[in-house]
Amino acid sequence: MLISRAPVRISFFGGGTDYPEYFLQHGGAVLATAIDKYSYVTASPFLSRLFEYSIRVSYSKVELVKQVDEIEHRVYRECLKFCGLEQDIEIHNVADLPAFTGLGSSSAFTVSLLHALHSFKSEFIKPIELAYEAIYVERNLVKDQVGCQDQVMAAVGGFNLVEFRTEDDIVINRLPISPQRLAEFEQHLFIVFTGIRRKAADVVAKQLEKVTDNKVTLKEMRHMVDEGWDILIGNRPFSEFGKLLHRSWLAKRSLDGKISNSEIDKIYQMGIEAGAWGGKLLGAGAGGFMLFFAPPELHENIKQVFGDKQILQLKVNASGSQIIFS
Repeated sequence: MLISRAPVRISFFGGGTDYPEYFLQHGGAVLATAIDKYSYVTASPFLSRLFEYSIRVSYSKVELVKQVDEIEHRVYRECLKFCGLEQDIEIHNVADLPAFTGLGSSSAFTVSLLHALHSFKSEFIKPIELAYEAIYVERNLVKDQVGCQDQVMAAVGGFNLVEFRTEDDIVINRLPISPQRLAEFEQHLFIVFTGIRRKAADVVAKQLEKVTDNKVTLKEMRHMVDEGWDILIGNRPFSEFGKLLHRSWLAKRSLDGKISNSEIDKIYQMGIEAGAWGGKLLGAGAGGFMLFFAPPELHENIKQVFGDKQILQLKVNASGSQIIFS
């Protein structure tokens, strides 16, 4: 048996510019960090001639099939076909966080699965190549309308400014920040679950139809990536980063009316009134986790405001996809 794991991510700026529908014309970038929450995949061989099935996959359900094409789960099916595995394999998936919460868990699963399958075949793959494969599988084989940042962050990890040129020409710029400043930055993060789960592709569809109409706003959001980078590496006050997040959220909300709703707006306003400098809804919108950026001394006050809502504790700058047992 072998076990792989790939991290989910928090995207601070540039989300929406990582879709080929936009960056192939205008160029895109995000400022994001992988966090210490993971999607795990175990892969092990078994002798199918002793069973009534050739492949076993499990997630929220279990599938026992004789042919790869019989697998209902699209990502399992397409990754197995992509890697040329047709029998004698058993695969399981577990995750630290649920899907559809704005942290890129679906792509973390795809990356972790592909990594496990390559390792199962005794194949080494570079992190960036793993990202390119995951993008290809999700966009071209599974045919999901997804961006390209989640796969990259899951594969390479770290805290990065990622530039998107084409779907197989992506540049990773590691954030040159001291451990002390990074630790201080991390202490300002406050993340609360809205209680709303949604599939990103369903939210994104309308936004992609409006790429031309939203061109000016998306360019502004791309520029915020550079500004956020400058704040962090220039030792400028963290309050500037929080206020930039607020501007970014207002810009994101304007892309489409379904990105937010009255419940989400209320949650955001509660955080701001409790002392946060700014924040944003993570992921495509319409639900998932809400990020606030606030002075550490105010976090307990913010926590009290949200009562029994789930607060996410995390570490930033997590490692990319790894084989952690083989």
